[in-house]
Amino acid sequence: MSNELQISEEQFRAYGIFHPYALGKTLEAQRRNQRFVYYTSADTAMRILRNGEIWMRKSHLMNDYREVEHGFDGLNESYKKNKQRMQAVFDGMFPGFCERLEAIFNSWLPHFRMDSYITCLSEHDPSEDQHGRLSMWRAYGGGAGVALVVNGGPLLRPSNALRANTSPVAYFHNGQVEDALAQILSNVEDNRDFLQSLGDQQVQANMFAALRYAILCTKHPGFHEEREWRVIYSPRFARSERITSSIESINGIPQSICRLPLRDFPEEGLYGLAPSDFVERVIIGPTKFPAGIYDAFAVLLADVGIPNPEQRIIFSAVPLRQ
Repeated sequence: MSNELQISEEQFRAYGIFHPYALGKTLEAQRRNQRFVYYTSADTAMRILRNGEIWMRKSHLMNDYREVEHGFDGLNESYKKNKQRMQAVFDGMFPGFCERLEAIFNSWLPHFRMDSYITCLSEHDPSEDQHGRLSMWRAYGGGAGVALVVNGGPLLRPSNALRANTSPVAYFHNGQVEDALAQILSNVEDNRDFLQSLGDQQVQANMFAALRYAILCTKHPGFHEEREWRVIYSPRFARSERITSSIESINGIPQSICRLPLRDFPEEGLYGLAPSDFVERVIIGPTKFPAGIYDAFAVLLADVGIPNPEQRIIFSAVPLRQ
């Protein structure tokens, strides 16, 4: 694979060893200039544009109530089945590696399960430009749904400016999680000399990240049509001074949220996230009040500096009665 992520060759090679699924999806998304879409209510979309931020919610409060547990169950089962191979692969390079990895990962596991904040977007295809996706209108937004179609560049380019990371979701059952872990171990075996040159701590950091994302980015196959990508922030693990938090009520449930700022930090590789560049179009979903929502969003888009706002707002003609 060619290095199209603007990272060092060493980082690219390590990423391919420990995150083969995510690397393949990311390169494919970059090559086709993938856009993403955020399905939500008109009220939430208004606040995103007005405040220049997206709220991130704790994973266990989202619509799939087993968001993280499904990933943990699959990883836990797969790790047990591959433990002997893990020890042979890693302890053969760095004695005691697996014991140290398990200890540090288990110490962080409660935080990843209960203190990870996520915002979710879906892949958006040109065929969906006019109407959006019926299954998403059914699931999000209620009687006044809005889809914000956004440019994928700032989500796909690597940057640590916000200490929040974007990753594709893998819709795997437990057997597929086991296959994915086996693939990583095969990659490690095939790249033993390179990994030994990186050293114990660097290899441990890479394998730790692979286990973390297996938990946070594996979802039940029944949700596959969402084609989801996640922006993930774990403040106790990697805190950002640029992401603030507050207690808010969402659907009547008071909860802690984190506020992801839609701001550019070009000196740190993050650009194109400001609303004027980020938001490509607005699709108004099935609703009783399309004209009123259109008028409001024409003003909101103009207020954040988006040119020709009226031409960027589309009425979905999906005949769905909410």
